[in-house]
Amino acid sequence: MRLSTRIALVVGAVVPLLVVASGWLLVGLVSRDLHAQADQRLSERAHDVAAVARGLLRAASQDRPRVEHARQRKLYSAALDVGIRLQGPDRTVQDGPQPDPSVRLPTTPGKPVSVHARGKTWRVLAQRISGKEPGVRGTLWLFSPDSVNQAQIQLVRGRVVTVALLAAPASAGLAWALAAGAARPLRRLQRRTSGLDPRTSDVRLEHRPTRITEVDDLAHTVQTVLARYDEQAARTAEALATARSFSAAASHELRTPLTSMQTSLDILDAFQDLDAQDRAETVEDLRRGHARVLGLLVMLRALAQGDLVEADAFAPVDLAELTDAAVADFRRAHPDADVQAECTTGLVVHGWQPGLRSLVDNLLANALAHGRSADGRVRIAVALRASDDGGAPAAVLTVDDQGPGVPPEQRQTIFERFHRRAESPGSGLGLTLVAQQAELHHAHLEVRTPPGGPGARIEVAFPLTRPGPDGTAVPHRDWLADTHHRRQEIHKYRP
Repeated sequence: MRLSTRIALVVGAVVPLLVVASGWLLVGLVSRDLHAQADQRLSERAHDVAAVARGLLRAASQDRPRVEHARQRKLYSAALDVGIRLQGPDRTVQDGPQPDPSVRLPTTPGKPVSVHARGKTWRVLAQRISGKEPGVRGTLWLFSPDSVNQAQIQLVRGRVVTVALLAAPASAGLAWALAAGAARPLRRLQRRTSGLDPRTSDVRLEHRPTRITEVDDLAHTVQTVLARYDEQAARTAEALATARSFSAAASHELRTPLTSMQTSLDILDAFQDLDAQDRAETVEDLRRGHARVLGLLVMLRALAQGDLVEADAFAPVDLAELTDAAVADFRRAHPDADVQAECTTGLVVHGWQPGLRSLVDNLLANALAHGRSADGRVRIAVALRASDDGGAPAAVLTVDDQGPGVPPEQRQTIFERFHRRAESPGSGLGLTLVAQQAELHHAHLEVRTPPGGPGARIEVAFPLTRPGPDGTAVPHRDWLADTHHRRQEIHKYRP
């Protein structure tokens, strides 16, 4: 059922009810006004008749027939168009329209009341008559028939019913016409939205304001739903691309260690009498292959998580506290390494806590793998400080080692996926994770030579100001699939 038809039916049902309710109130007001007029007339007649009735009772108590007869005619003349009944000590005098003598009348003087008798209604006013002389006592009743008032009330009732019956179709038709015109922008919006198919078309709803709040709000809601659909579709496509990249990368990178492990297993199976030294070397090869497979899977999983992280996962993170915790865990895992840390407290960034911890852990792991000095010791210096450098305030994290350093020509490639030295025990994804998290957190990443000696310094500058609504999420993330194309955007290299 159309909205205009529903509105017409509702209006067609409600308007007659409102007319009847209003008419009922009007009938009550008319009835009250008519009764008030009749009561006022009775009160005026009672004031005029009371003195004459008192004289009649006085003449009757003095046994003066001629005076009594004259007073009685004067009483009838004073009553005019209302009925009158005067009850004295000896007899009752009545004239004019009034109920039968058998009808019980009010005896309390004051406000007029209604009396019903044989299908008729009367307004009756009672008044006490008394004088100074003995025997001058009685009750005066004045009667006003209510038939005229009832006829007028019935006339008003009939007209109210007639207006209600005529208002039903008229109001329904008018409401349908007005509702149909008001719903026309809604029908246009429905026709435009019915042709949209977000699965097959890139066309989206274009809406011009109609100055009808409900229609404009509905169009805005539809646009919001389509935008969210597009966003979720893009995130789903990214998730599928990440899954495919994970599968492809795992298949490609795990083939070599798995093949090596298979060869070692074949050797152990084929040569049961292998001497102890060769067996130990073969088992060690298996352990190294297992560690490399496990490391690759862990790193690929971390990259996939970084590619799929949502903006609502970001929250305030105390970078000094996180760095101290990472250094403490690293010292426990590698007691032979000399790690010095100096962190300025109170540096809070808006970030993803697991990603930031992964960044620090991989910087320390990289310094451990490539930062061994000439004397064979591993010395790592970690520093966290605040810096503005004339621009926006930032928290600068540096990790220095005393290894051979990174040649300037290689500083553009060490963050690429699976880039590793021939003798490196890692997976080639540690610094890729560092670059990924730096981009996710809008950080500036640099590779330098530490002051005062050989080695490598990796510096990450995190902004301390929270990014705007469009600055938290990275528009395009495919670190698991490819990393080379964005190197120039997030790094600056200097010898």
